[in-house]
Amino acid sequence: MKLTTVLAVLVCGRVCVGITQFCDSPIYCVGDMLDVVQKSKIFQDSKSFVDMSQINRPNETLRNFNDFMRNAHHSPSQEQIRSFVEENFVDESGLEDWMPSDYDSSPLFLEKISDDAVRGFAQDLIGIWPTLGRKVKKDVRENPDKHSLIYVPNGFVIPGGRFREMYYWDSYWIVKGLLISGMKETVRGILDNFIYLVERYGFVPNGSRVYYLNRSQPPLFALMVGLYVDFTNNVEWLQQNIGVLEKELKWWLNNRVTVVKKDGKSHMLAHFSSEADTPRPESYFEDVKTCAEFEQESKKNCYMNLRSGAESGWDFSSRWMFHQNHSKCSNLTHIQVTRIAPVDLNSYLCKAFRELSRFYTLTGDSKKSFQWLERSFSWEKSIESVFYDNQDGIWYDYDITSSKSRKAFYLSNFAPLWCQTFDASLRREYGSRAVSYLNSLEIGKFEEGVPTSLKESGQQWDRPNAFPPLQEILILGLLETGQSEAKELATIFAHRWIVANIRSYNKNGVMFEKYHAENPDQFATGGEYRVQSGFGWTNGVALSIIEKFYVNK
Repeated sequence: MKLTTVLAVLVCGRVCVGITQFCDSPIYCVGDMLDVVQKSKIFQDSKSFVDMSQINRPNETLRNFNDFMRNAHHSPSQEQIRSFVEENFVDESGLEDWMPSDYDSSPLFLEKISDDAVRGFAQDLIGIWPTLGRKVKKDVRENPDKHSLIYVPNGFVIPGGRFREMYYWDSYWIVKGLLISGMKETVRGILDNFIYLVERYGFVPNGSRVYYLNRSQPPLFALMVGLYVDFTNNVEWLQQNIGVLEKELKWWLNNRVTVVKKDGKSHMLAHFSSEADTPRPESYFEDVKTCAEFEQESKKNCYMNLRSGAESGWDFSSRWMFHQNHSKCSNLTHIQVTRIAPVDLNSYLCKAFRELSRFYTLTGDSKKSFQWLERSFSWEKSIESVFYDNQDGIWYDYDITSSKSRKAFYLSNFAPLWCQTFDASLRREYGSRAVSYLNSLEIGKFEEGVPTSLKESGQQWDRPNAFPPLQEILILGLLETGQSEAKELATIFAHRWIVANIRSYNKNGVMFEKYHAENPDQFATGGEYRVQSGFGWTNGVALSIIEKFYVNK
């Protein structure tokens, strides 16, 4: 598959006219077949169809579809559509199970955990890695147009459940957990897969499927490389690949940066913004339903914002919603992601710039090191000027359209602490003020993890759900300020999270993508799909917190 603008009516059918797309597959990305199959709702999960592989070559699949529609007088029944899919597709993801060669069921760090229950739990987590190991089959490399899966050369670790491919920001915590588990060769293979994707497409897509080629995800690749380099000191590998790291960050600078104005000053900051204006193939039915009330141009904008919300990783949340008065959050039809400058995205980028500067120092290029360090300083100043609220003592997202802060509690508010994108001489002060902010909202009352927000919107990235990566961002962000109250609160939250994880694991026998922050007897709720088990980032975050708070140094 190639990145392109699809305009060919003969290939894609009437749906293609005038759209903006970044995948030219008339089967997996856009077109009449996708429209007919997904609207028929023959699958409970829209992702099921676009993850299937074709039995025949695409041209034959399209001919079969055209014949099918003609014979059905363009009004096929649900059962006829089901039969067509069964005759032309197979539920074959293009992946095979893979055992990492460096897997060790009892790595040395386990011996440093004095708490027996926590040590046993950590060993169980490490035992999950092989069950999530996958490698792309040979047929995907040889016949890529028969699959939605994108070929990558090395084995990797999937999140789990419906997420059966490689994902961008999930992989940061997977990589972290694998390194704690001593699996540095597996991590190098994963990083090399990302190198392969950037070299091929110019950026890291949301996941390794062609229908994700219209968007990325939170840019944590440079941070993953930082973890690997710190663990292995493999400067030779870094030297070989540093240009690709720079290429990925320049993609964000060239494609996701906009002018943000505050107090009469202009700042160049990033926002999430997918240009594709059609329903997400993997959530096609849901997107069509969400945007149904709009006329054509507004409908396109709705689709673009749904895709941009998916790019954020927070799909979906009241964080991205506006009522008609531009202040109250409402339902998903009011999603307007592109008008928000997100504090977490800009913090990730700022830290990535600083990491790239460090990498250039390690590889002996002082000129480029200085250039990227200067960019990180510039971004840091903008983060302080645009996002920080002196009255509340916390960072907030910023509404680009109205030039106002989005003053609401989201765990993304703490990303600058985790990324340390602030004046280092004031870190204890920032820690103290963050604690006061948390206390003012009585966040300490949540015993099962801190919820993503305090708004119950029915979306999964809101209360009552607690997502593992955000727990780490809060906990380690507070801890690294070095401020006594912040460290104490970080320790409380860390212990609560591990206790809750152990209790859930002992009860259910699996790790989940997200948890219910208020009731240990309930599963996480909301969103487009049921809670998934596995789970890559959950395991990585748990190991990260155990390594930080339970290992004898």
